[in-house]
Amino acid sequence: METTVVLNGDYGYVILVFISSIFMTWRIGYQVVKAREKFNVPYPKMYGDDDRFNCYQRAHQNTLEVYPVYMGIQLLSGLYAPKISAVCGVIFILGRLAYASGYQSGDPQKRLRGTFAYIGVLGMNILCVMFGLKLLQIIN
Repeated sequence: METTVVLNGDYGYVILVFISSIFMTWRIGYQVVKAREKFNVPYPKMYGDDDRFNCYQRAHQNTLEVYPVYMGIQLLSGLYAPKISAVCGVIFILGRLAYASGYQSGDPQKRLRGTFAYIGVLGMNILCVMFGLKLLQIIN
């Protein structure tokens, strides 16, 4: 059975949020570059002797670890419900920025301030499941 997916104009919101997420990763990455200078951690060392630098590095690395999942569910969920998906994407981005800011404070426990990012991830996952069910004609 074939299903045709038609992009409506609202998918533009998804694209804009998706592009914004790229800037989010660049921002967090740039903060690592600045921290290298501040804490004197030369390339190619991944980590330094100062855990304050390691907090910057780890915030960026963790963001990149979850980013591929975000990209997939953002683009797929947007096919089903673009405006809701875009809002969920904004929640993810703001959560990741809060996560990085908290982690970079030097107190790794403060990274938990950004856990609300997973509200966006959960929302996009639910939309993906609904999209799959719709394609299978289990729901309308």
